Amino acid sequence: MMMTQAKQTPQQLWDCALRILSRRDHSRLELSQKLRQREFERDLIEQALDKLEQQQWLSDSRFAAVQVRQHIFKKHGPLRIRMELRRKGVHEADIEQALAEEDVDWFELALACYQSRFRDRDLSDIKEKARRMRYLQSRGFNSDQIRYALESPAE
Repeated sequence: MMMTQAKQTPQQLWDCALRILSRRDHSRLELSQKLRQREFERDLIEQALDKLEQQQWLSDSRFAAVQVRQHIFKKHGPLRIRMELRRKGVHEADIEQALAEEDVDWFELALACYQSRFRDRDLSDIKEKARRMRYLQSRGFNSDQIRYALESPAE
């Protein structure tokens, strides 16, 4: 639904922003981009975003906490979570706080991710081991967590 009117009112902008936020939390950057796509003026967007933050309809720290939980549920590691949140414009402090608030053992999560993907545990082939390491890297786990997952005995 692209609005192509010459002049859009602050009320139209506000209504549009609330409609977008009613579906799910967004970071300030994401919401700003969506409103720009709808051709609202930058000044009005910034004013509306400030007001949304003051009224706590928009919160990067809350957005980060929700995103961290969702990524953990998908068995993503801390490196990938940080990268995704940075890409969405979340400040480093909000990312670190959200990660710290989640009580997660990244080593066990890496192992669970590995076990859910690879049923057989035979790693005699070096190419297969490299493939599995790349898979865990792509999921956002660091080298220590990957080593832990690969070297844990089969259950």
